[in-house]
Amino acid sequence: MKTNPFLLTDYYKVGHIFQYPPHTTLVYSNLTPRKSRMQGVDKMVFFGLQYFIKEYLITYFNENFFKQPKEKVISEYKRRIRTSIGDLPDYSHIERLHDLGYLPVEIKALPEGSLIPMRVPCITVVNTLPEFYWVTNFLETILSAIIWQPCTSATIAFQYKKLLTRYAAETGVPADFVQWQAHDFSFRGMSSFESALLSGMGHLTSFSGTDTVPAIDALEQYYRADAEKELVGGSVAATEHSVMCSGSKDGELETFKRLITEVYPSGIVSIVSDTWDLWRVCTEYLTALRDIVIQRNGKVVIRPDSGDPVKIICGDPRGKTIAEQKGVVELLWDIFGGSITATGYKLLDPHIGAIYGDSINLERAEAICKGLQEKGFASQVVFGVGSFTYQYNTRDTFGLAMKATYVEIEGKGRDIFKDPVTDDGTKKSATGLLQVKIENGQYVLFDRVNRVQEKESALQTVFKNGNIIKAYTLAEIRKRLNEASETYENGKIHSAPTKVA
Repeated sequence: MKTNPFLLTDYYKVGHIFQYPPHTTLVYSNLTPRKSRMQGVDKMVFFGLQYFIKEYLITYFNENFFKQPKEKVISEYKRRIRTSIGDLPDYSHIERLHDLGYLPVEIKALPEGSLIPMRVPCITVVNTLPEFYWVTNFLETILSAIIWQPCTSATIAFQYKKLLTRYAAETGVPADFVQWQAHDFSFRGMSSFESALLSGMGHLTSFSGTDTVPAIDALEQYYRADAEKELVGGSVAATEHSVMCSGSKDGELETFKRLITEVYPSGIVSIVSDTWDLWRVCTEYLTALRDIVIQRNGKVVIRPDSGDPVKIICGDPRGKTIAEQKGVVELLWDIFGGSITATGYKLLDPHIGAIYGDSINLERAEAICKGLQEKGFASQVVFGVGSFTYQYNTRDTFGLAMKATYVEIEGKGRDIFKDPVTDDGTKKSATGLLQVKIENGQYVLFDRVNRVQEKESALQTVFKNGNIIKAYTLAEIRKRLNEASETYENGKIHSAPTKVA
């Protein structure tokens, strides 16, 4: 839906211009992850601002406000306000902004792909012209709505990357395999196309495997990626249940054979294998097809799609059959064998593999890696990471919130802050102008700083007065995450030196 961008807000925002103290000329705000609700995760990956700037602050505002006839956008705005909460005292602030022709704000930010400790701001926003002080926090609603998803999904993807990298190192799996070991399956289960797009881009900051096709297009459009010059994202040929069912239950073995000899005589092909009887596939059918698979130039990937993921992959000691007790990986080893890694673990023959993509989360992924390791198998299963991982989150997963900490009224600066007596400290804000510095390899916040210190911050201008000032590439973001150290400690707010007038 395309609408007046000043309607992309909460109703309570439209009246705030009249509520600030008279002669307010500046509002300075920040966006900060305040609290992690993910166990063991104390830093958020900052990602997605560049998409927001290009798609909304530039394209959306220009096409749906500044380049539209003034009478049209003002009439639309007045109609919506009048028919919902009643008339405003005045609409001239919207008219003056249209006359100006651009958004008079400056956004500073930490580099995208950075690990941000809790309570350290990743973004600051301030108006650049005195009469448009109200614009700063008017942007809060849409900024918050867009930015939390890519940050959250990028953070979760980074946790998968850490987990899988650790098990790969311990069990001797080639490091290059890890970038494909978590594959984005989430598109169909996300709340909207845009949430799938944002989350899908976040996933690709740490991995290369995806079935969310538009995420690759978005990274080319918004993060200067080029799929012809670099690996942005990729996938493999794969079946679905409709394909397997159409071949009939009695003809399932023939369906497998036709797929790997006629349709895909080479390369990787993933075949959903639990349409009827997974255990029959992993014993009878694959035994019958063993020589074809081994001689084929490529890999056949077995994909279970139901049941308890840990038990299906690693085996269930209480299973009713030997196949259930062994699990998929051990059954594949029995038929195809493989090699022993440098660290002493069994690695399946490269012509066969397994992927599991139903209800995977970090806990289950770790349980599977650990379960395989305990059985003497390397970390070699690919995980289809779907909406069970990426949709079960909210803005509160990392407590992302935008709060004002400094204003100017009648030419005088005033440090402001929020600190509810009824809160546990989560909602306590920083105070005044802010500076973020790197100390001991991590970002640290200093508040109540002077203007010189604020300008020397790691928060650098990325957008100003309708123009993007600093842009990042996907390659830069991936490099930053790959180099991210795990020695960071929790960020803290430090008192700054006495403010210089």
